[in-house]
Amino acid sequence: MSVLAGDFTGCSVLIYDTDGNHLISTHIREHDRGDQHIKLNLMPDGLSANDNCKVFVLSSPTPCEFLGKVKKMGGNTTIAMFQGQEKENRGATRYTVNTPASIVSLVIEEKAYNLQNPVEVTLINISTSGVRFRAPYYSFINEDIFIMNLIISNSKKIVTAKVINSADKLNASSDYGCSFVEIK
Repeated sequence: MSVLAGDFTGCSVLIYDTDGNHLISTHIREHDRGDQHIKLNLMPDGLSANDNCKVFVLSSPTPCEFLGKVKKMGGNTTIAMFQGQEKENRGATRYTVNTPASIVSLVIEEKAYNLQNPVEVTLINISTSGVRFRAPYYSFINEDIFIMNLIISNSKKIVTAKVINSADKLNASSDYGCSFVEIK
């Protein structure tokens, strides 16, 4: 769980209900660090005042997650962010996404080599520690490092990630679990 240490104004944010269902991807319009509230460019349908939600902020250099509560303040709808979110029995809660991304470079011995044809992939889930994606059958192995472009709520993030596991599918694709090295 991250601490509210930085200003999240302008960051991309994913909002989920407490069951982990994705509600909206948008931007944080305003972040009041003193009151630990955020205002979003768009509010998700289906959330009312006092509803709980999960807030996943794509901040740099690592994402942050919080338990949120929808508040009405002076005609504005905000989300109060709290720590102490219950976690899965793993390092970080996974949030389902179904978003296209592209792998644009491979990193070999700390040097990035651009691919002539980026590898188009589909994100399966994302957490504060990494991402899982499905790619056309491609030969990534554990410890491979690459640079990926993510588009979340019309905002491009450049992610450096390292493959930590893979699962070959019977079809012409494979799933790869990766840890974040850096997010820009």
